[in-house]
Amino acid sequence: MHELFEHTADLGLRATAPTLSLLFAEMAKCLLSAMVEESDGVRPAQNVQLELTGSDREFLLFDWLKELLLRFETDHMLFAAFDVIVTADGLTATATGEPYNPERHTLAHEVKAITYHELKVTEHAGGWLAEVIVDI
Repeated sequence: MHELFEHTADLGLRATAPTLSLLFAEMAKCLLSAMVEESDGVRPAQNVQLELTGSDREFLLFDWLKELLLRFETDHMLFAAFDVIVTADGLTATATGEPYNPERHTLAHEVKAITYHELKVTEHAGGWLAEVIVDI
């Protein structure tokens, strides 16, 4: 489950999941839904392998979302499916998607940056919760 929430001039992303790996995948889907109006219209045409290091969960989530945003800005890739494995010292992931096509993909928000403001990854009864504020 993921959702967007209003935060002054920014936008908040929030997700819950039963495992940390699924939480990171869900947060990536949440980022996509902030960027594209019909996120389920992004086709799983290309796979990209990603690997990040880091032991702090919040910083790893920040780096993960920042990497996905960077791939959109530099390679114009939109990712819709994520196979993520979070370990004690980083993550490995396969992100699946397609190049941005303005004829097929309507942008919802221009996400300028992932921020550290109110960034959190917490374990709670039954799973995990993450929140991050993005600059739009």
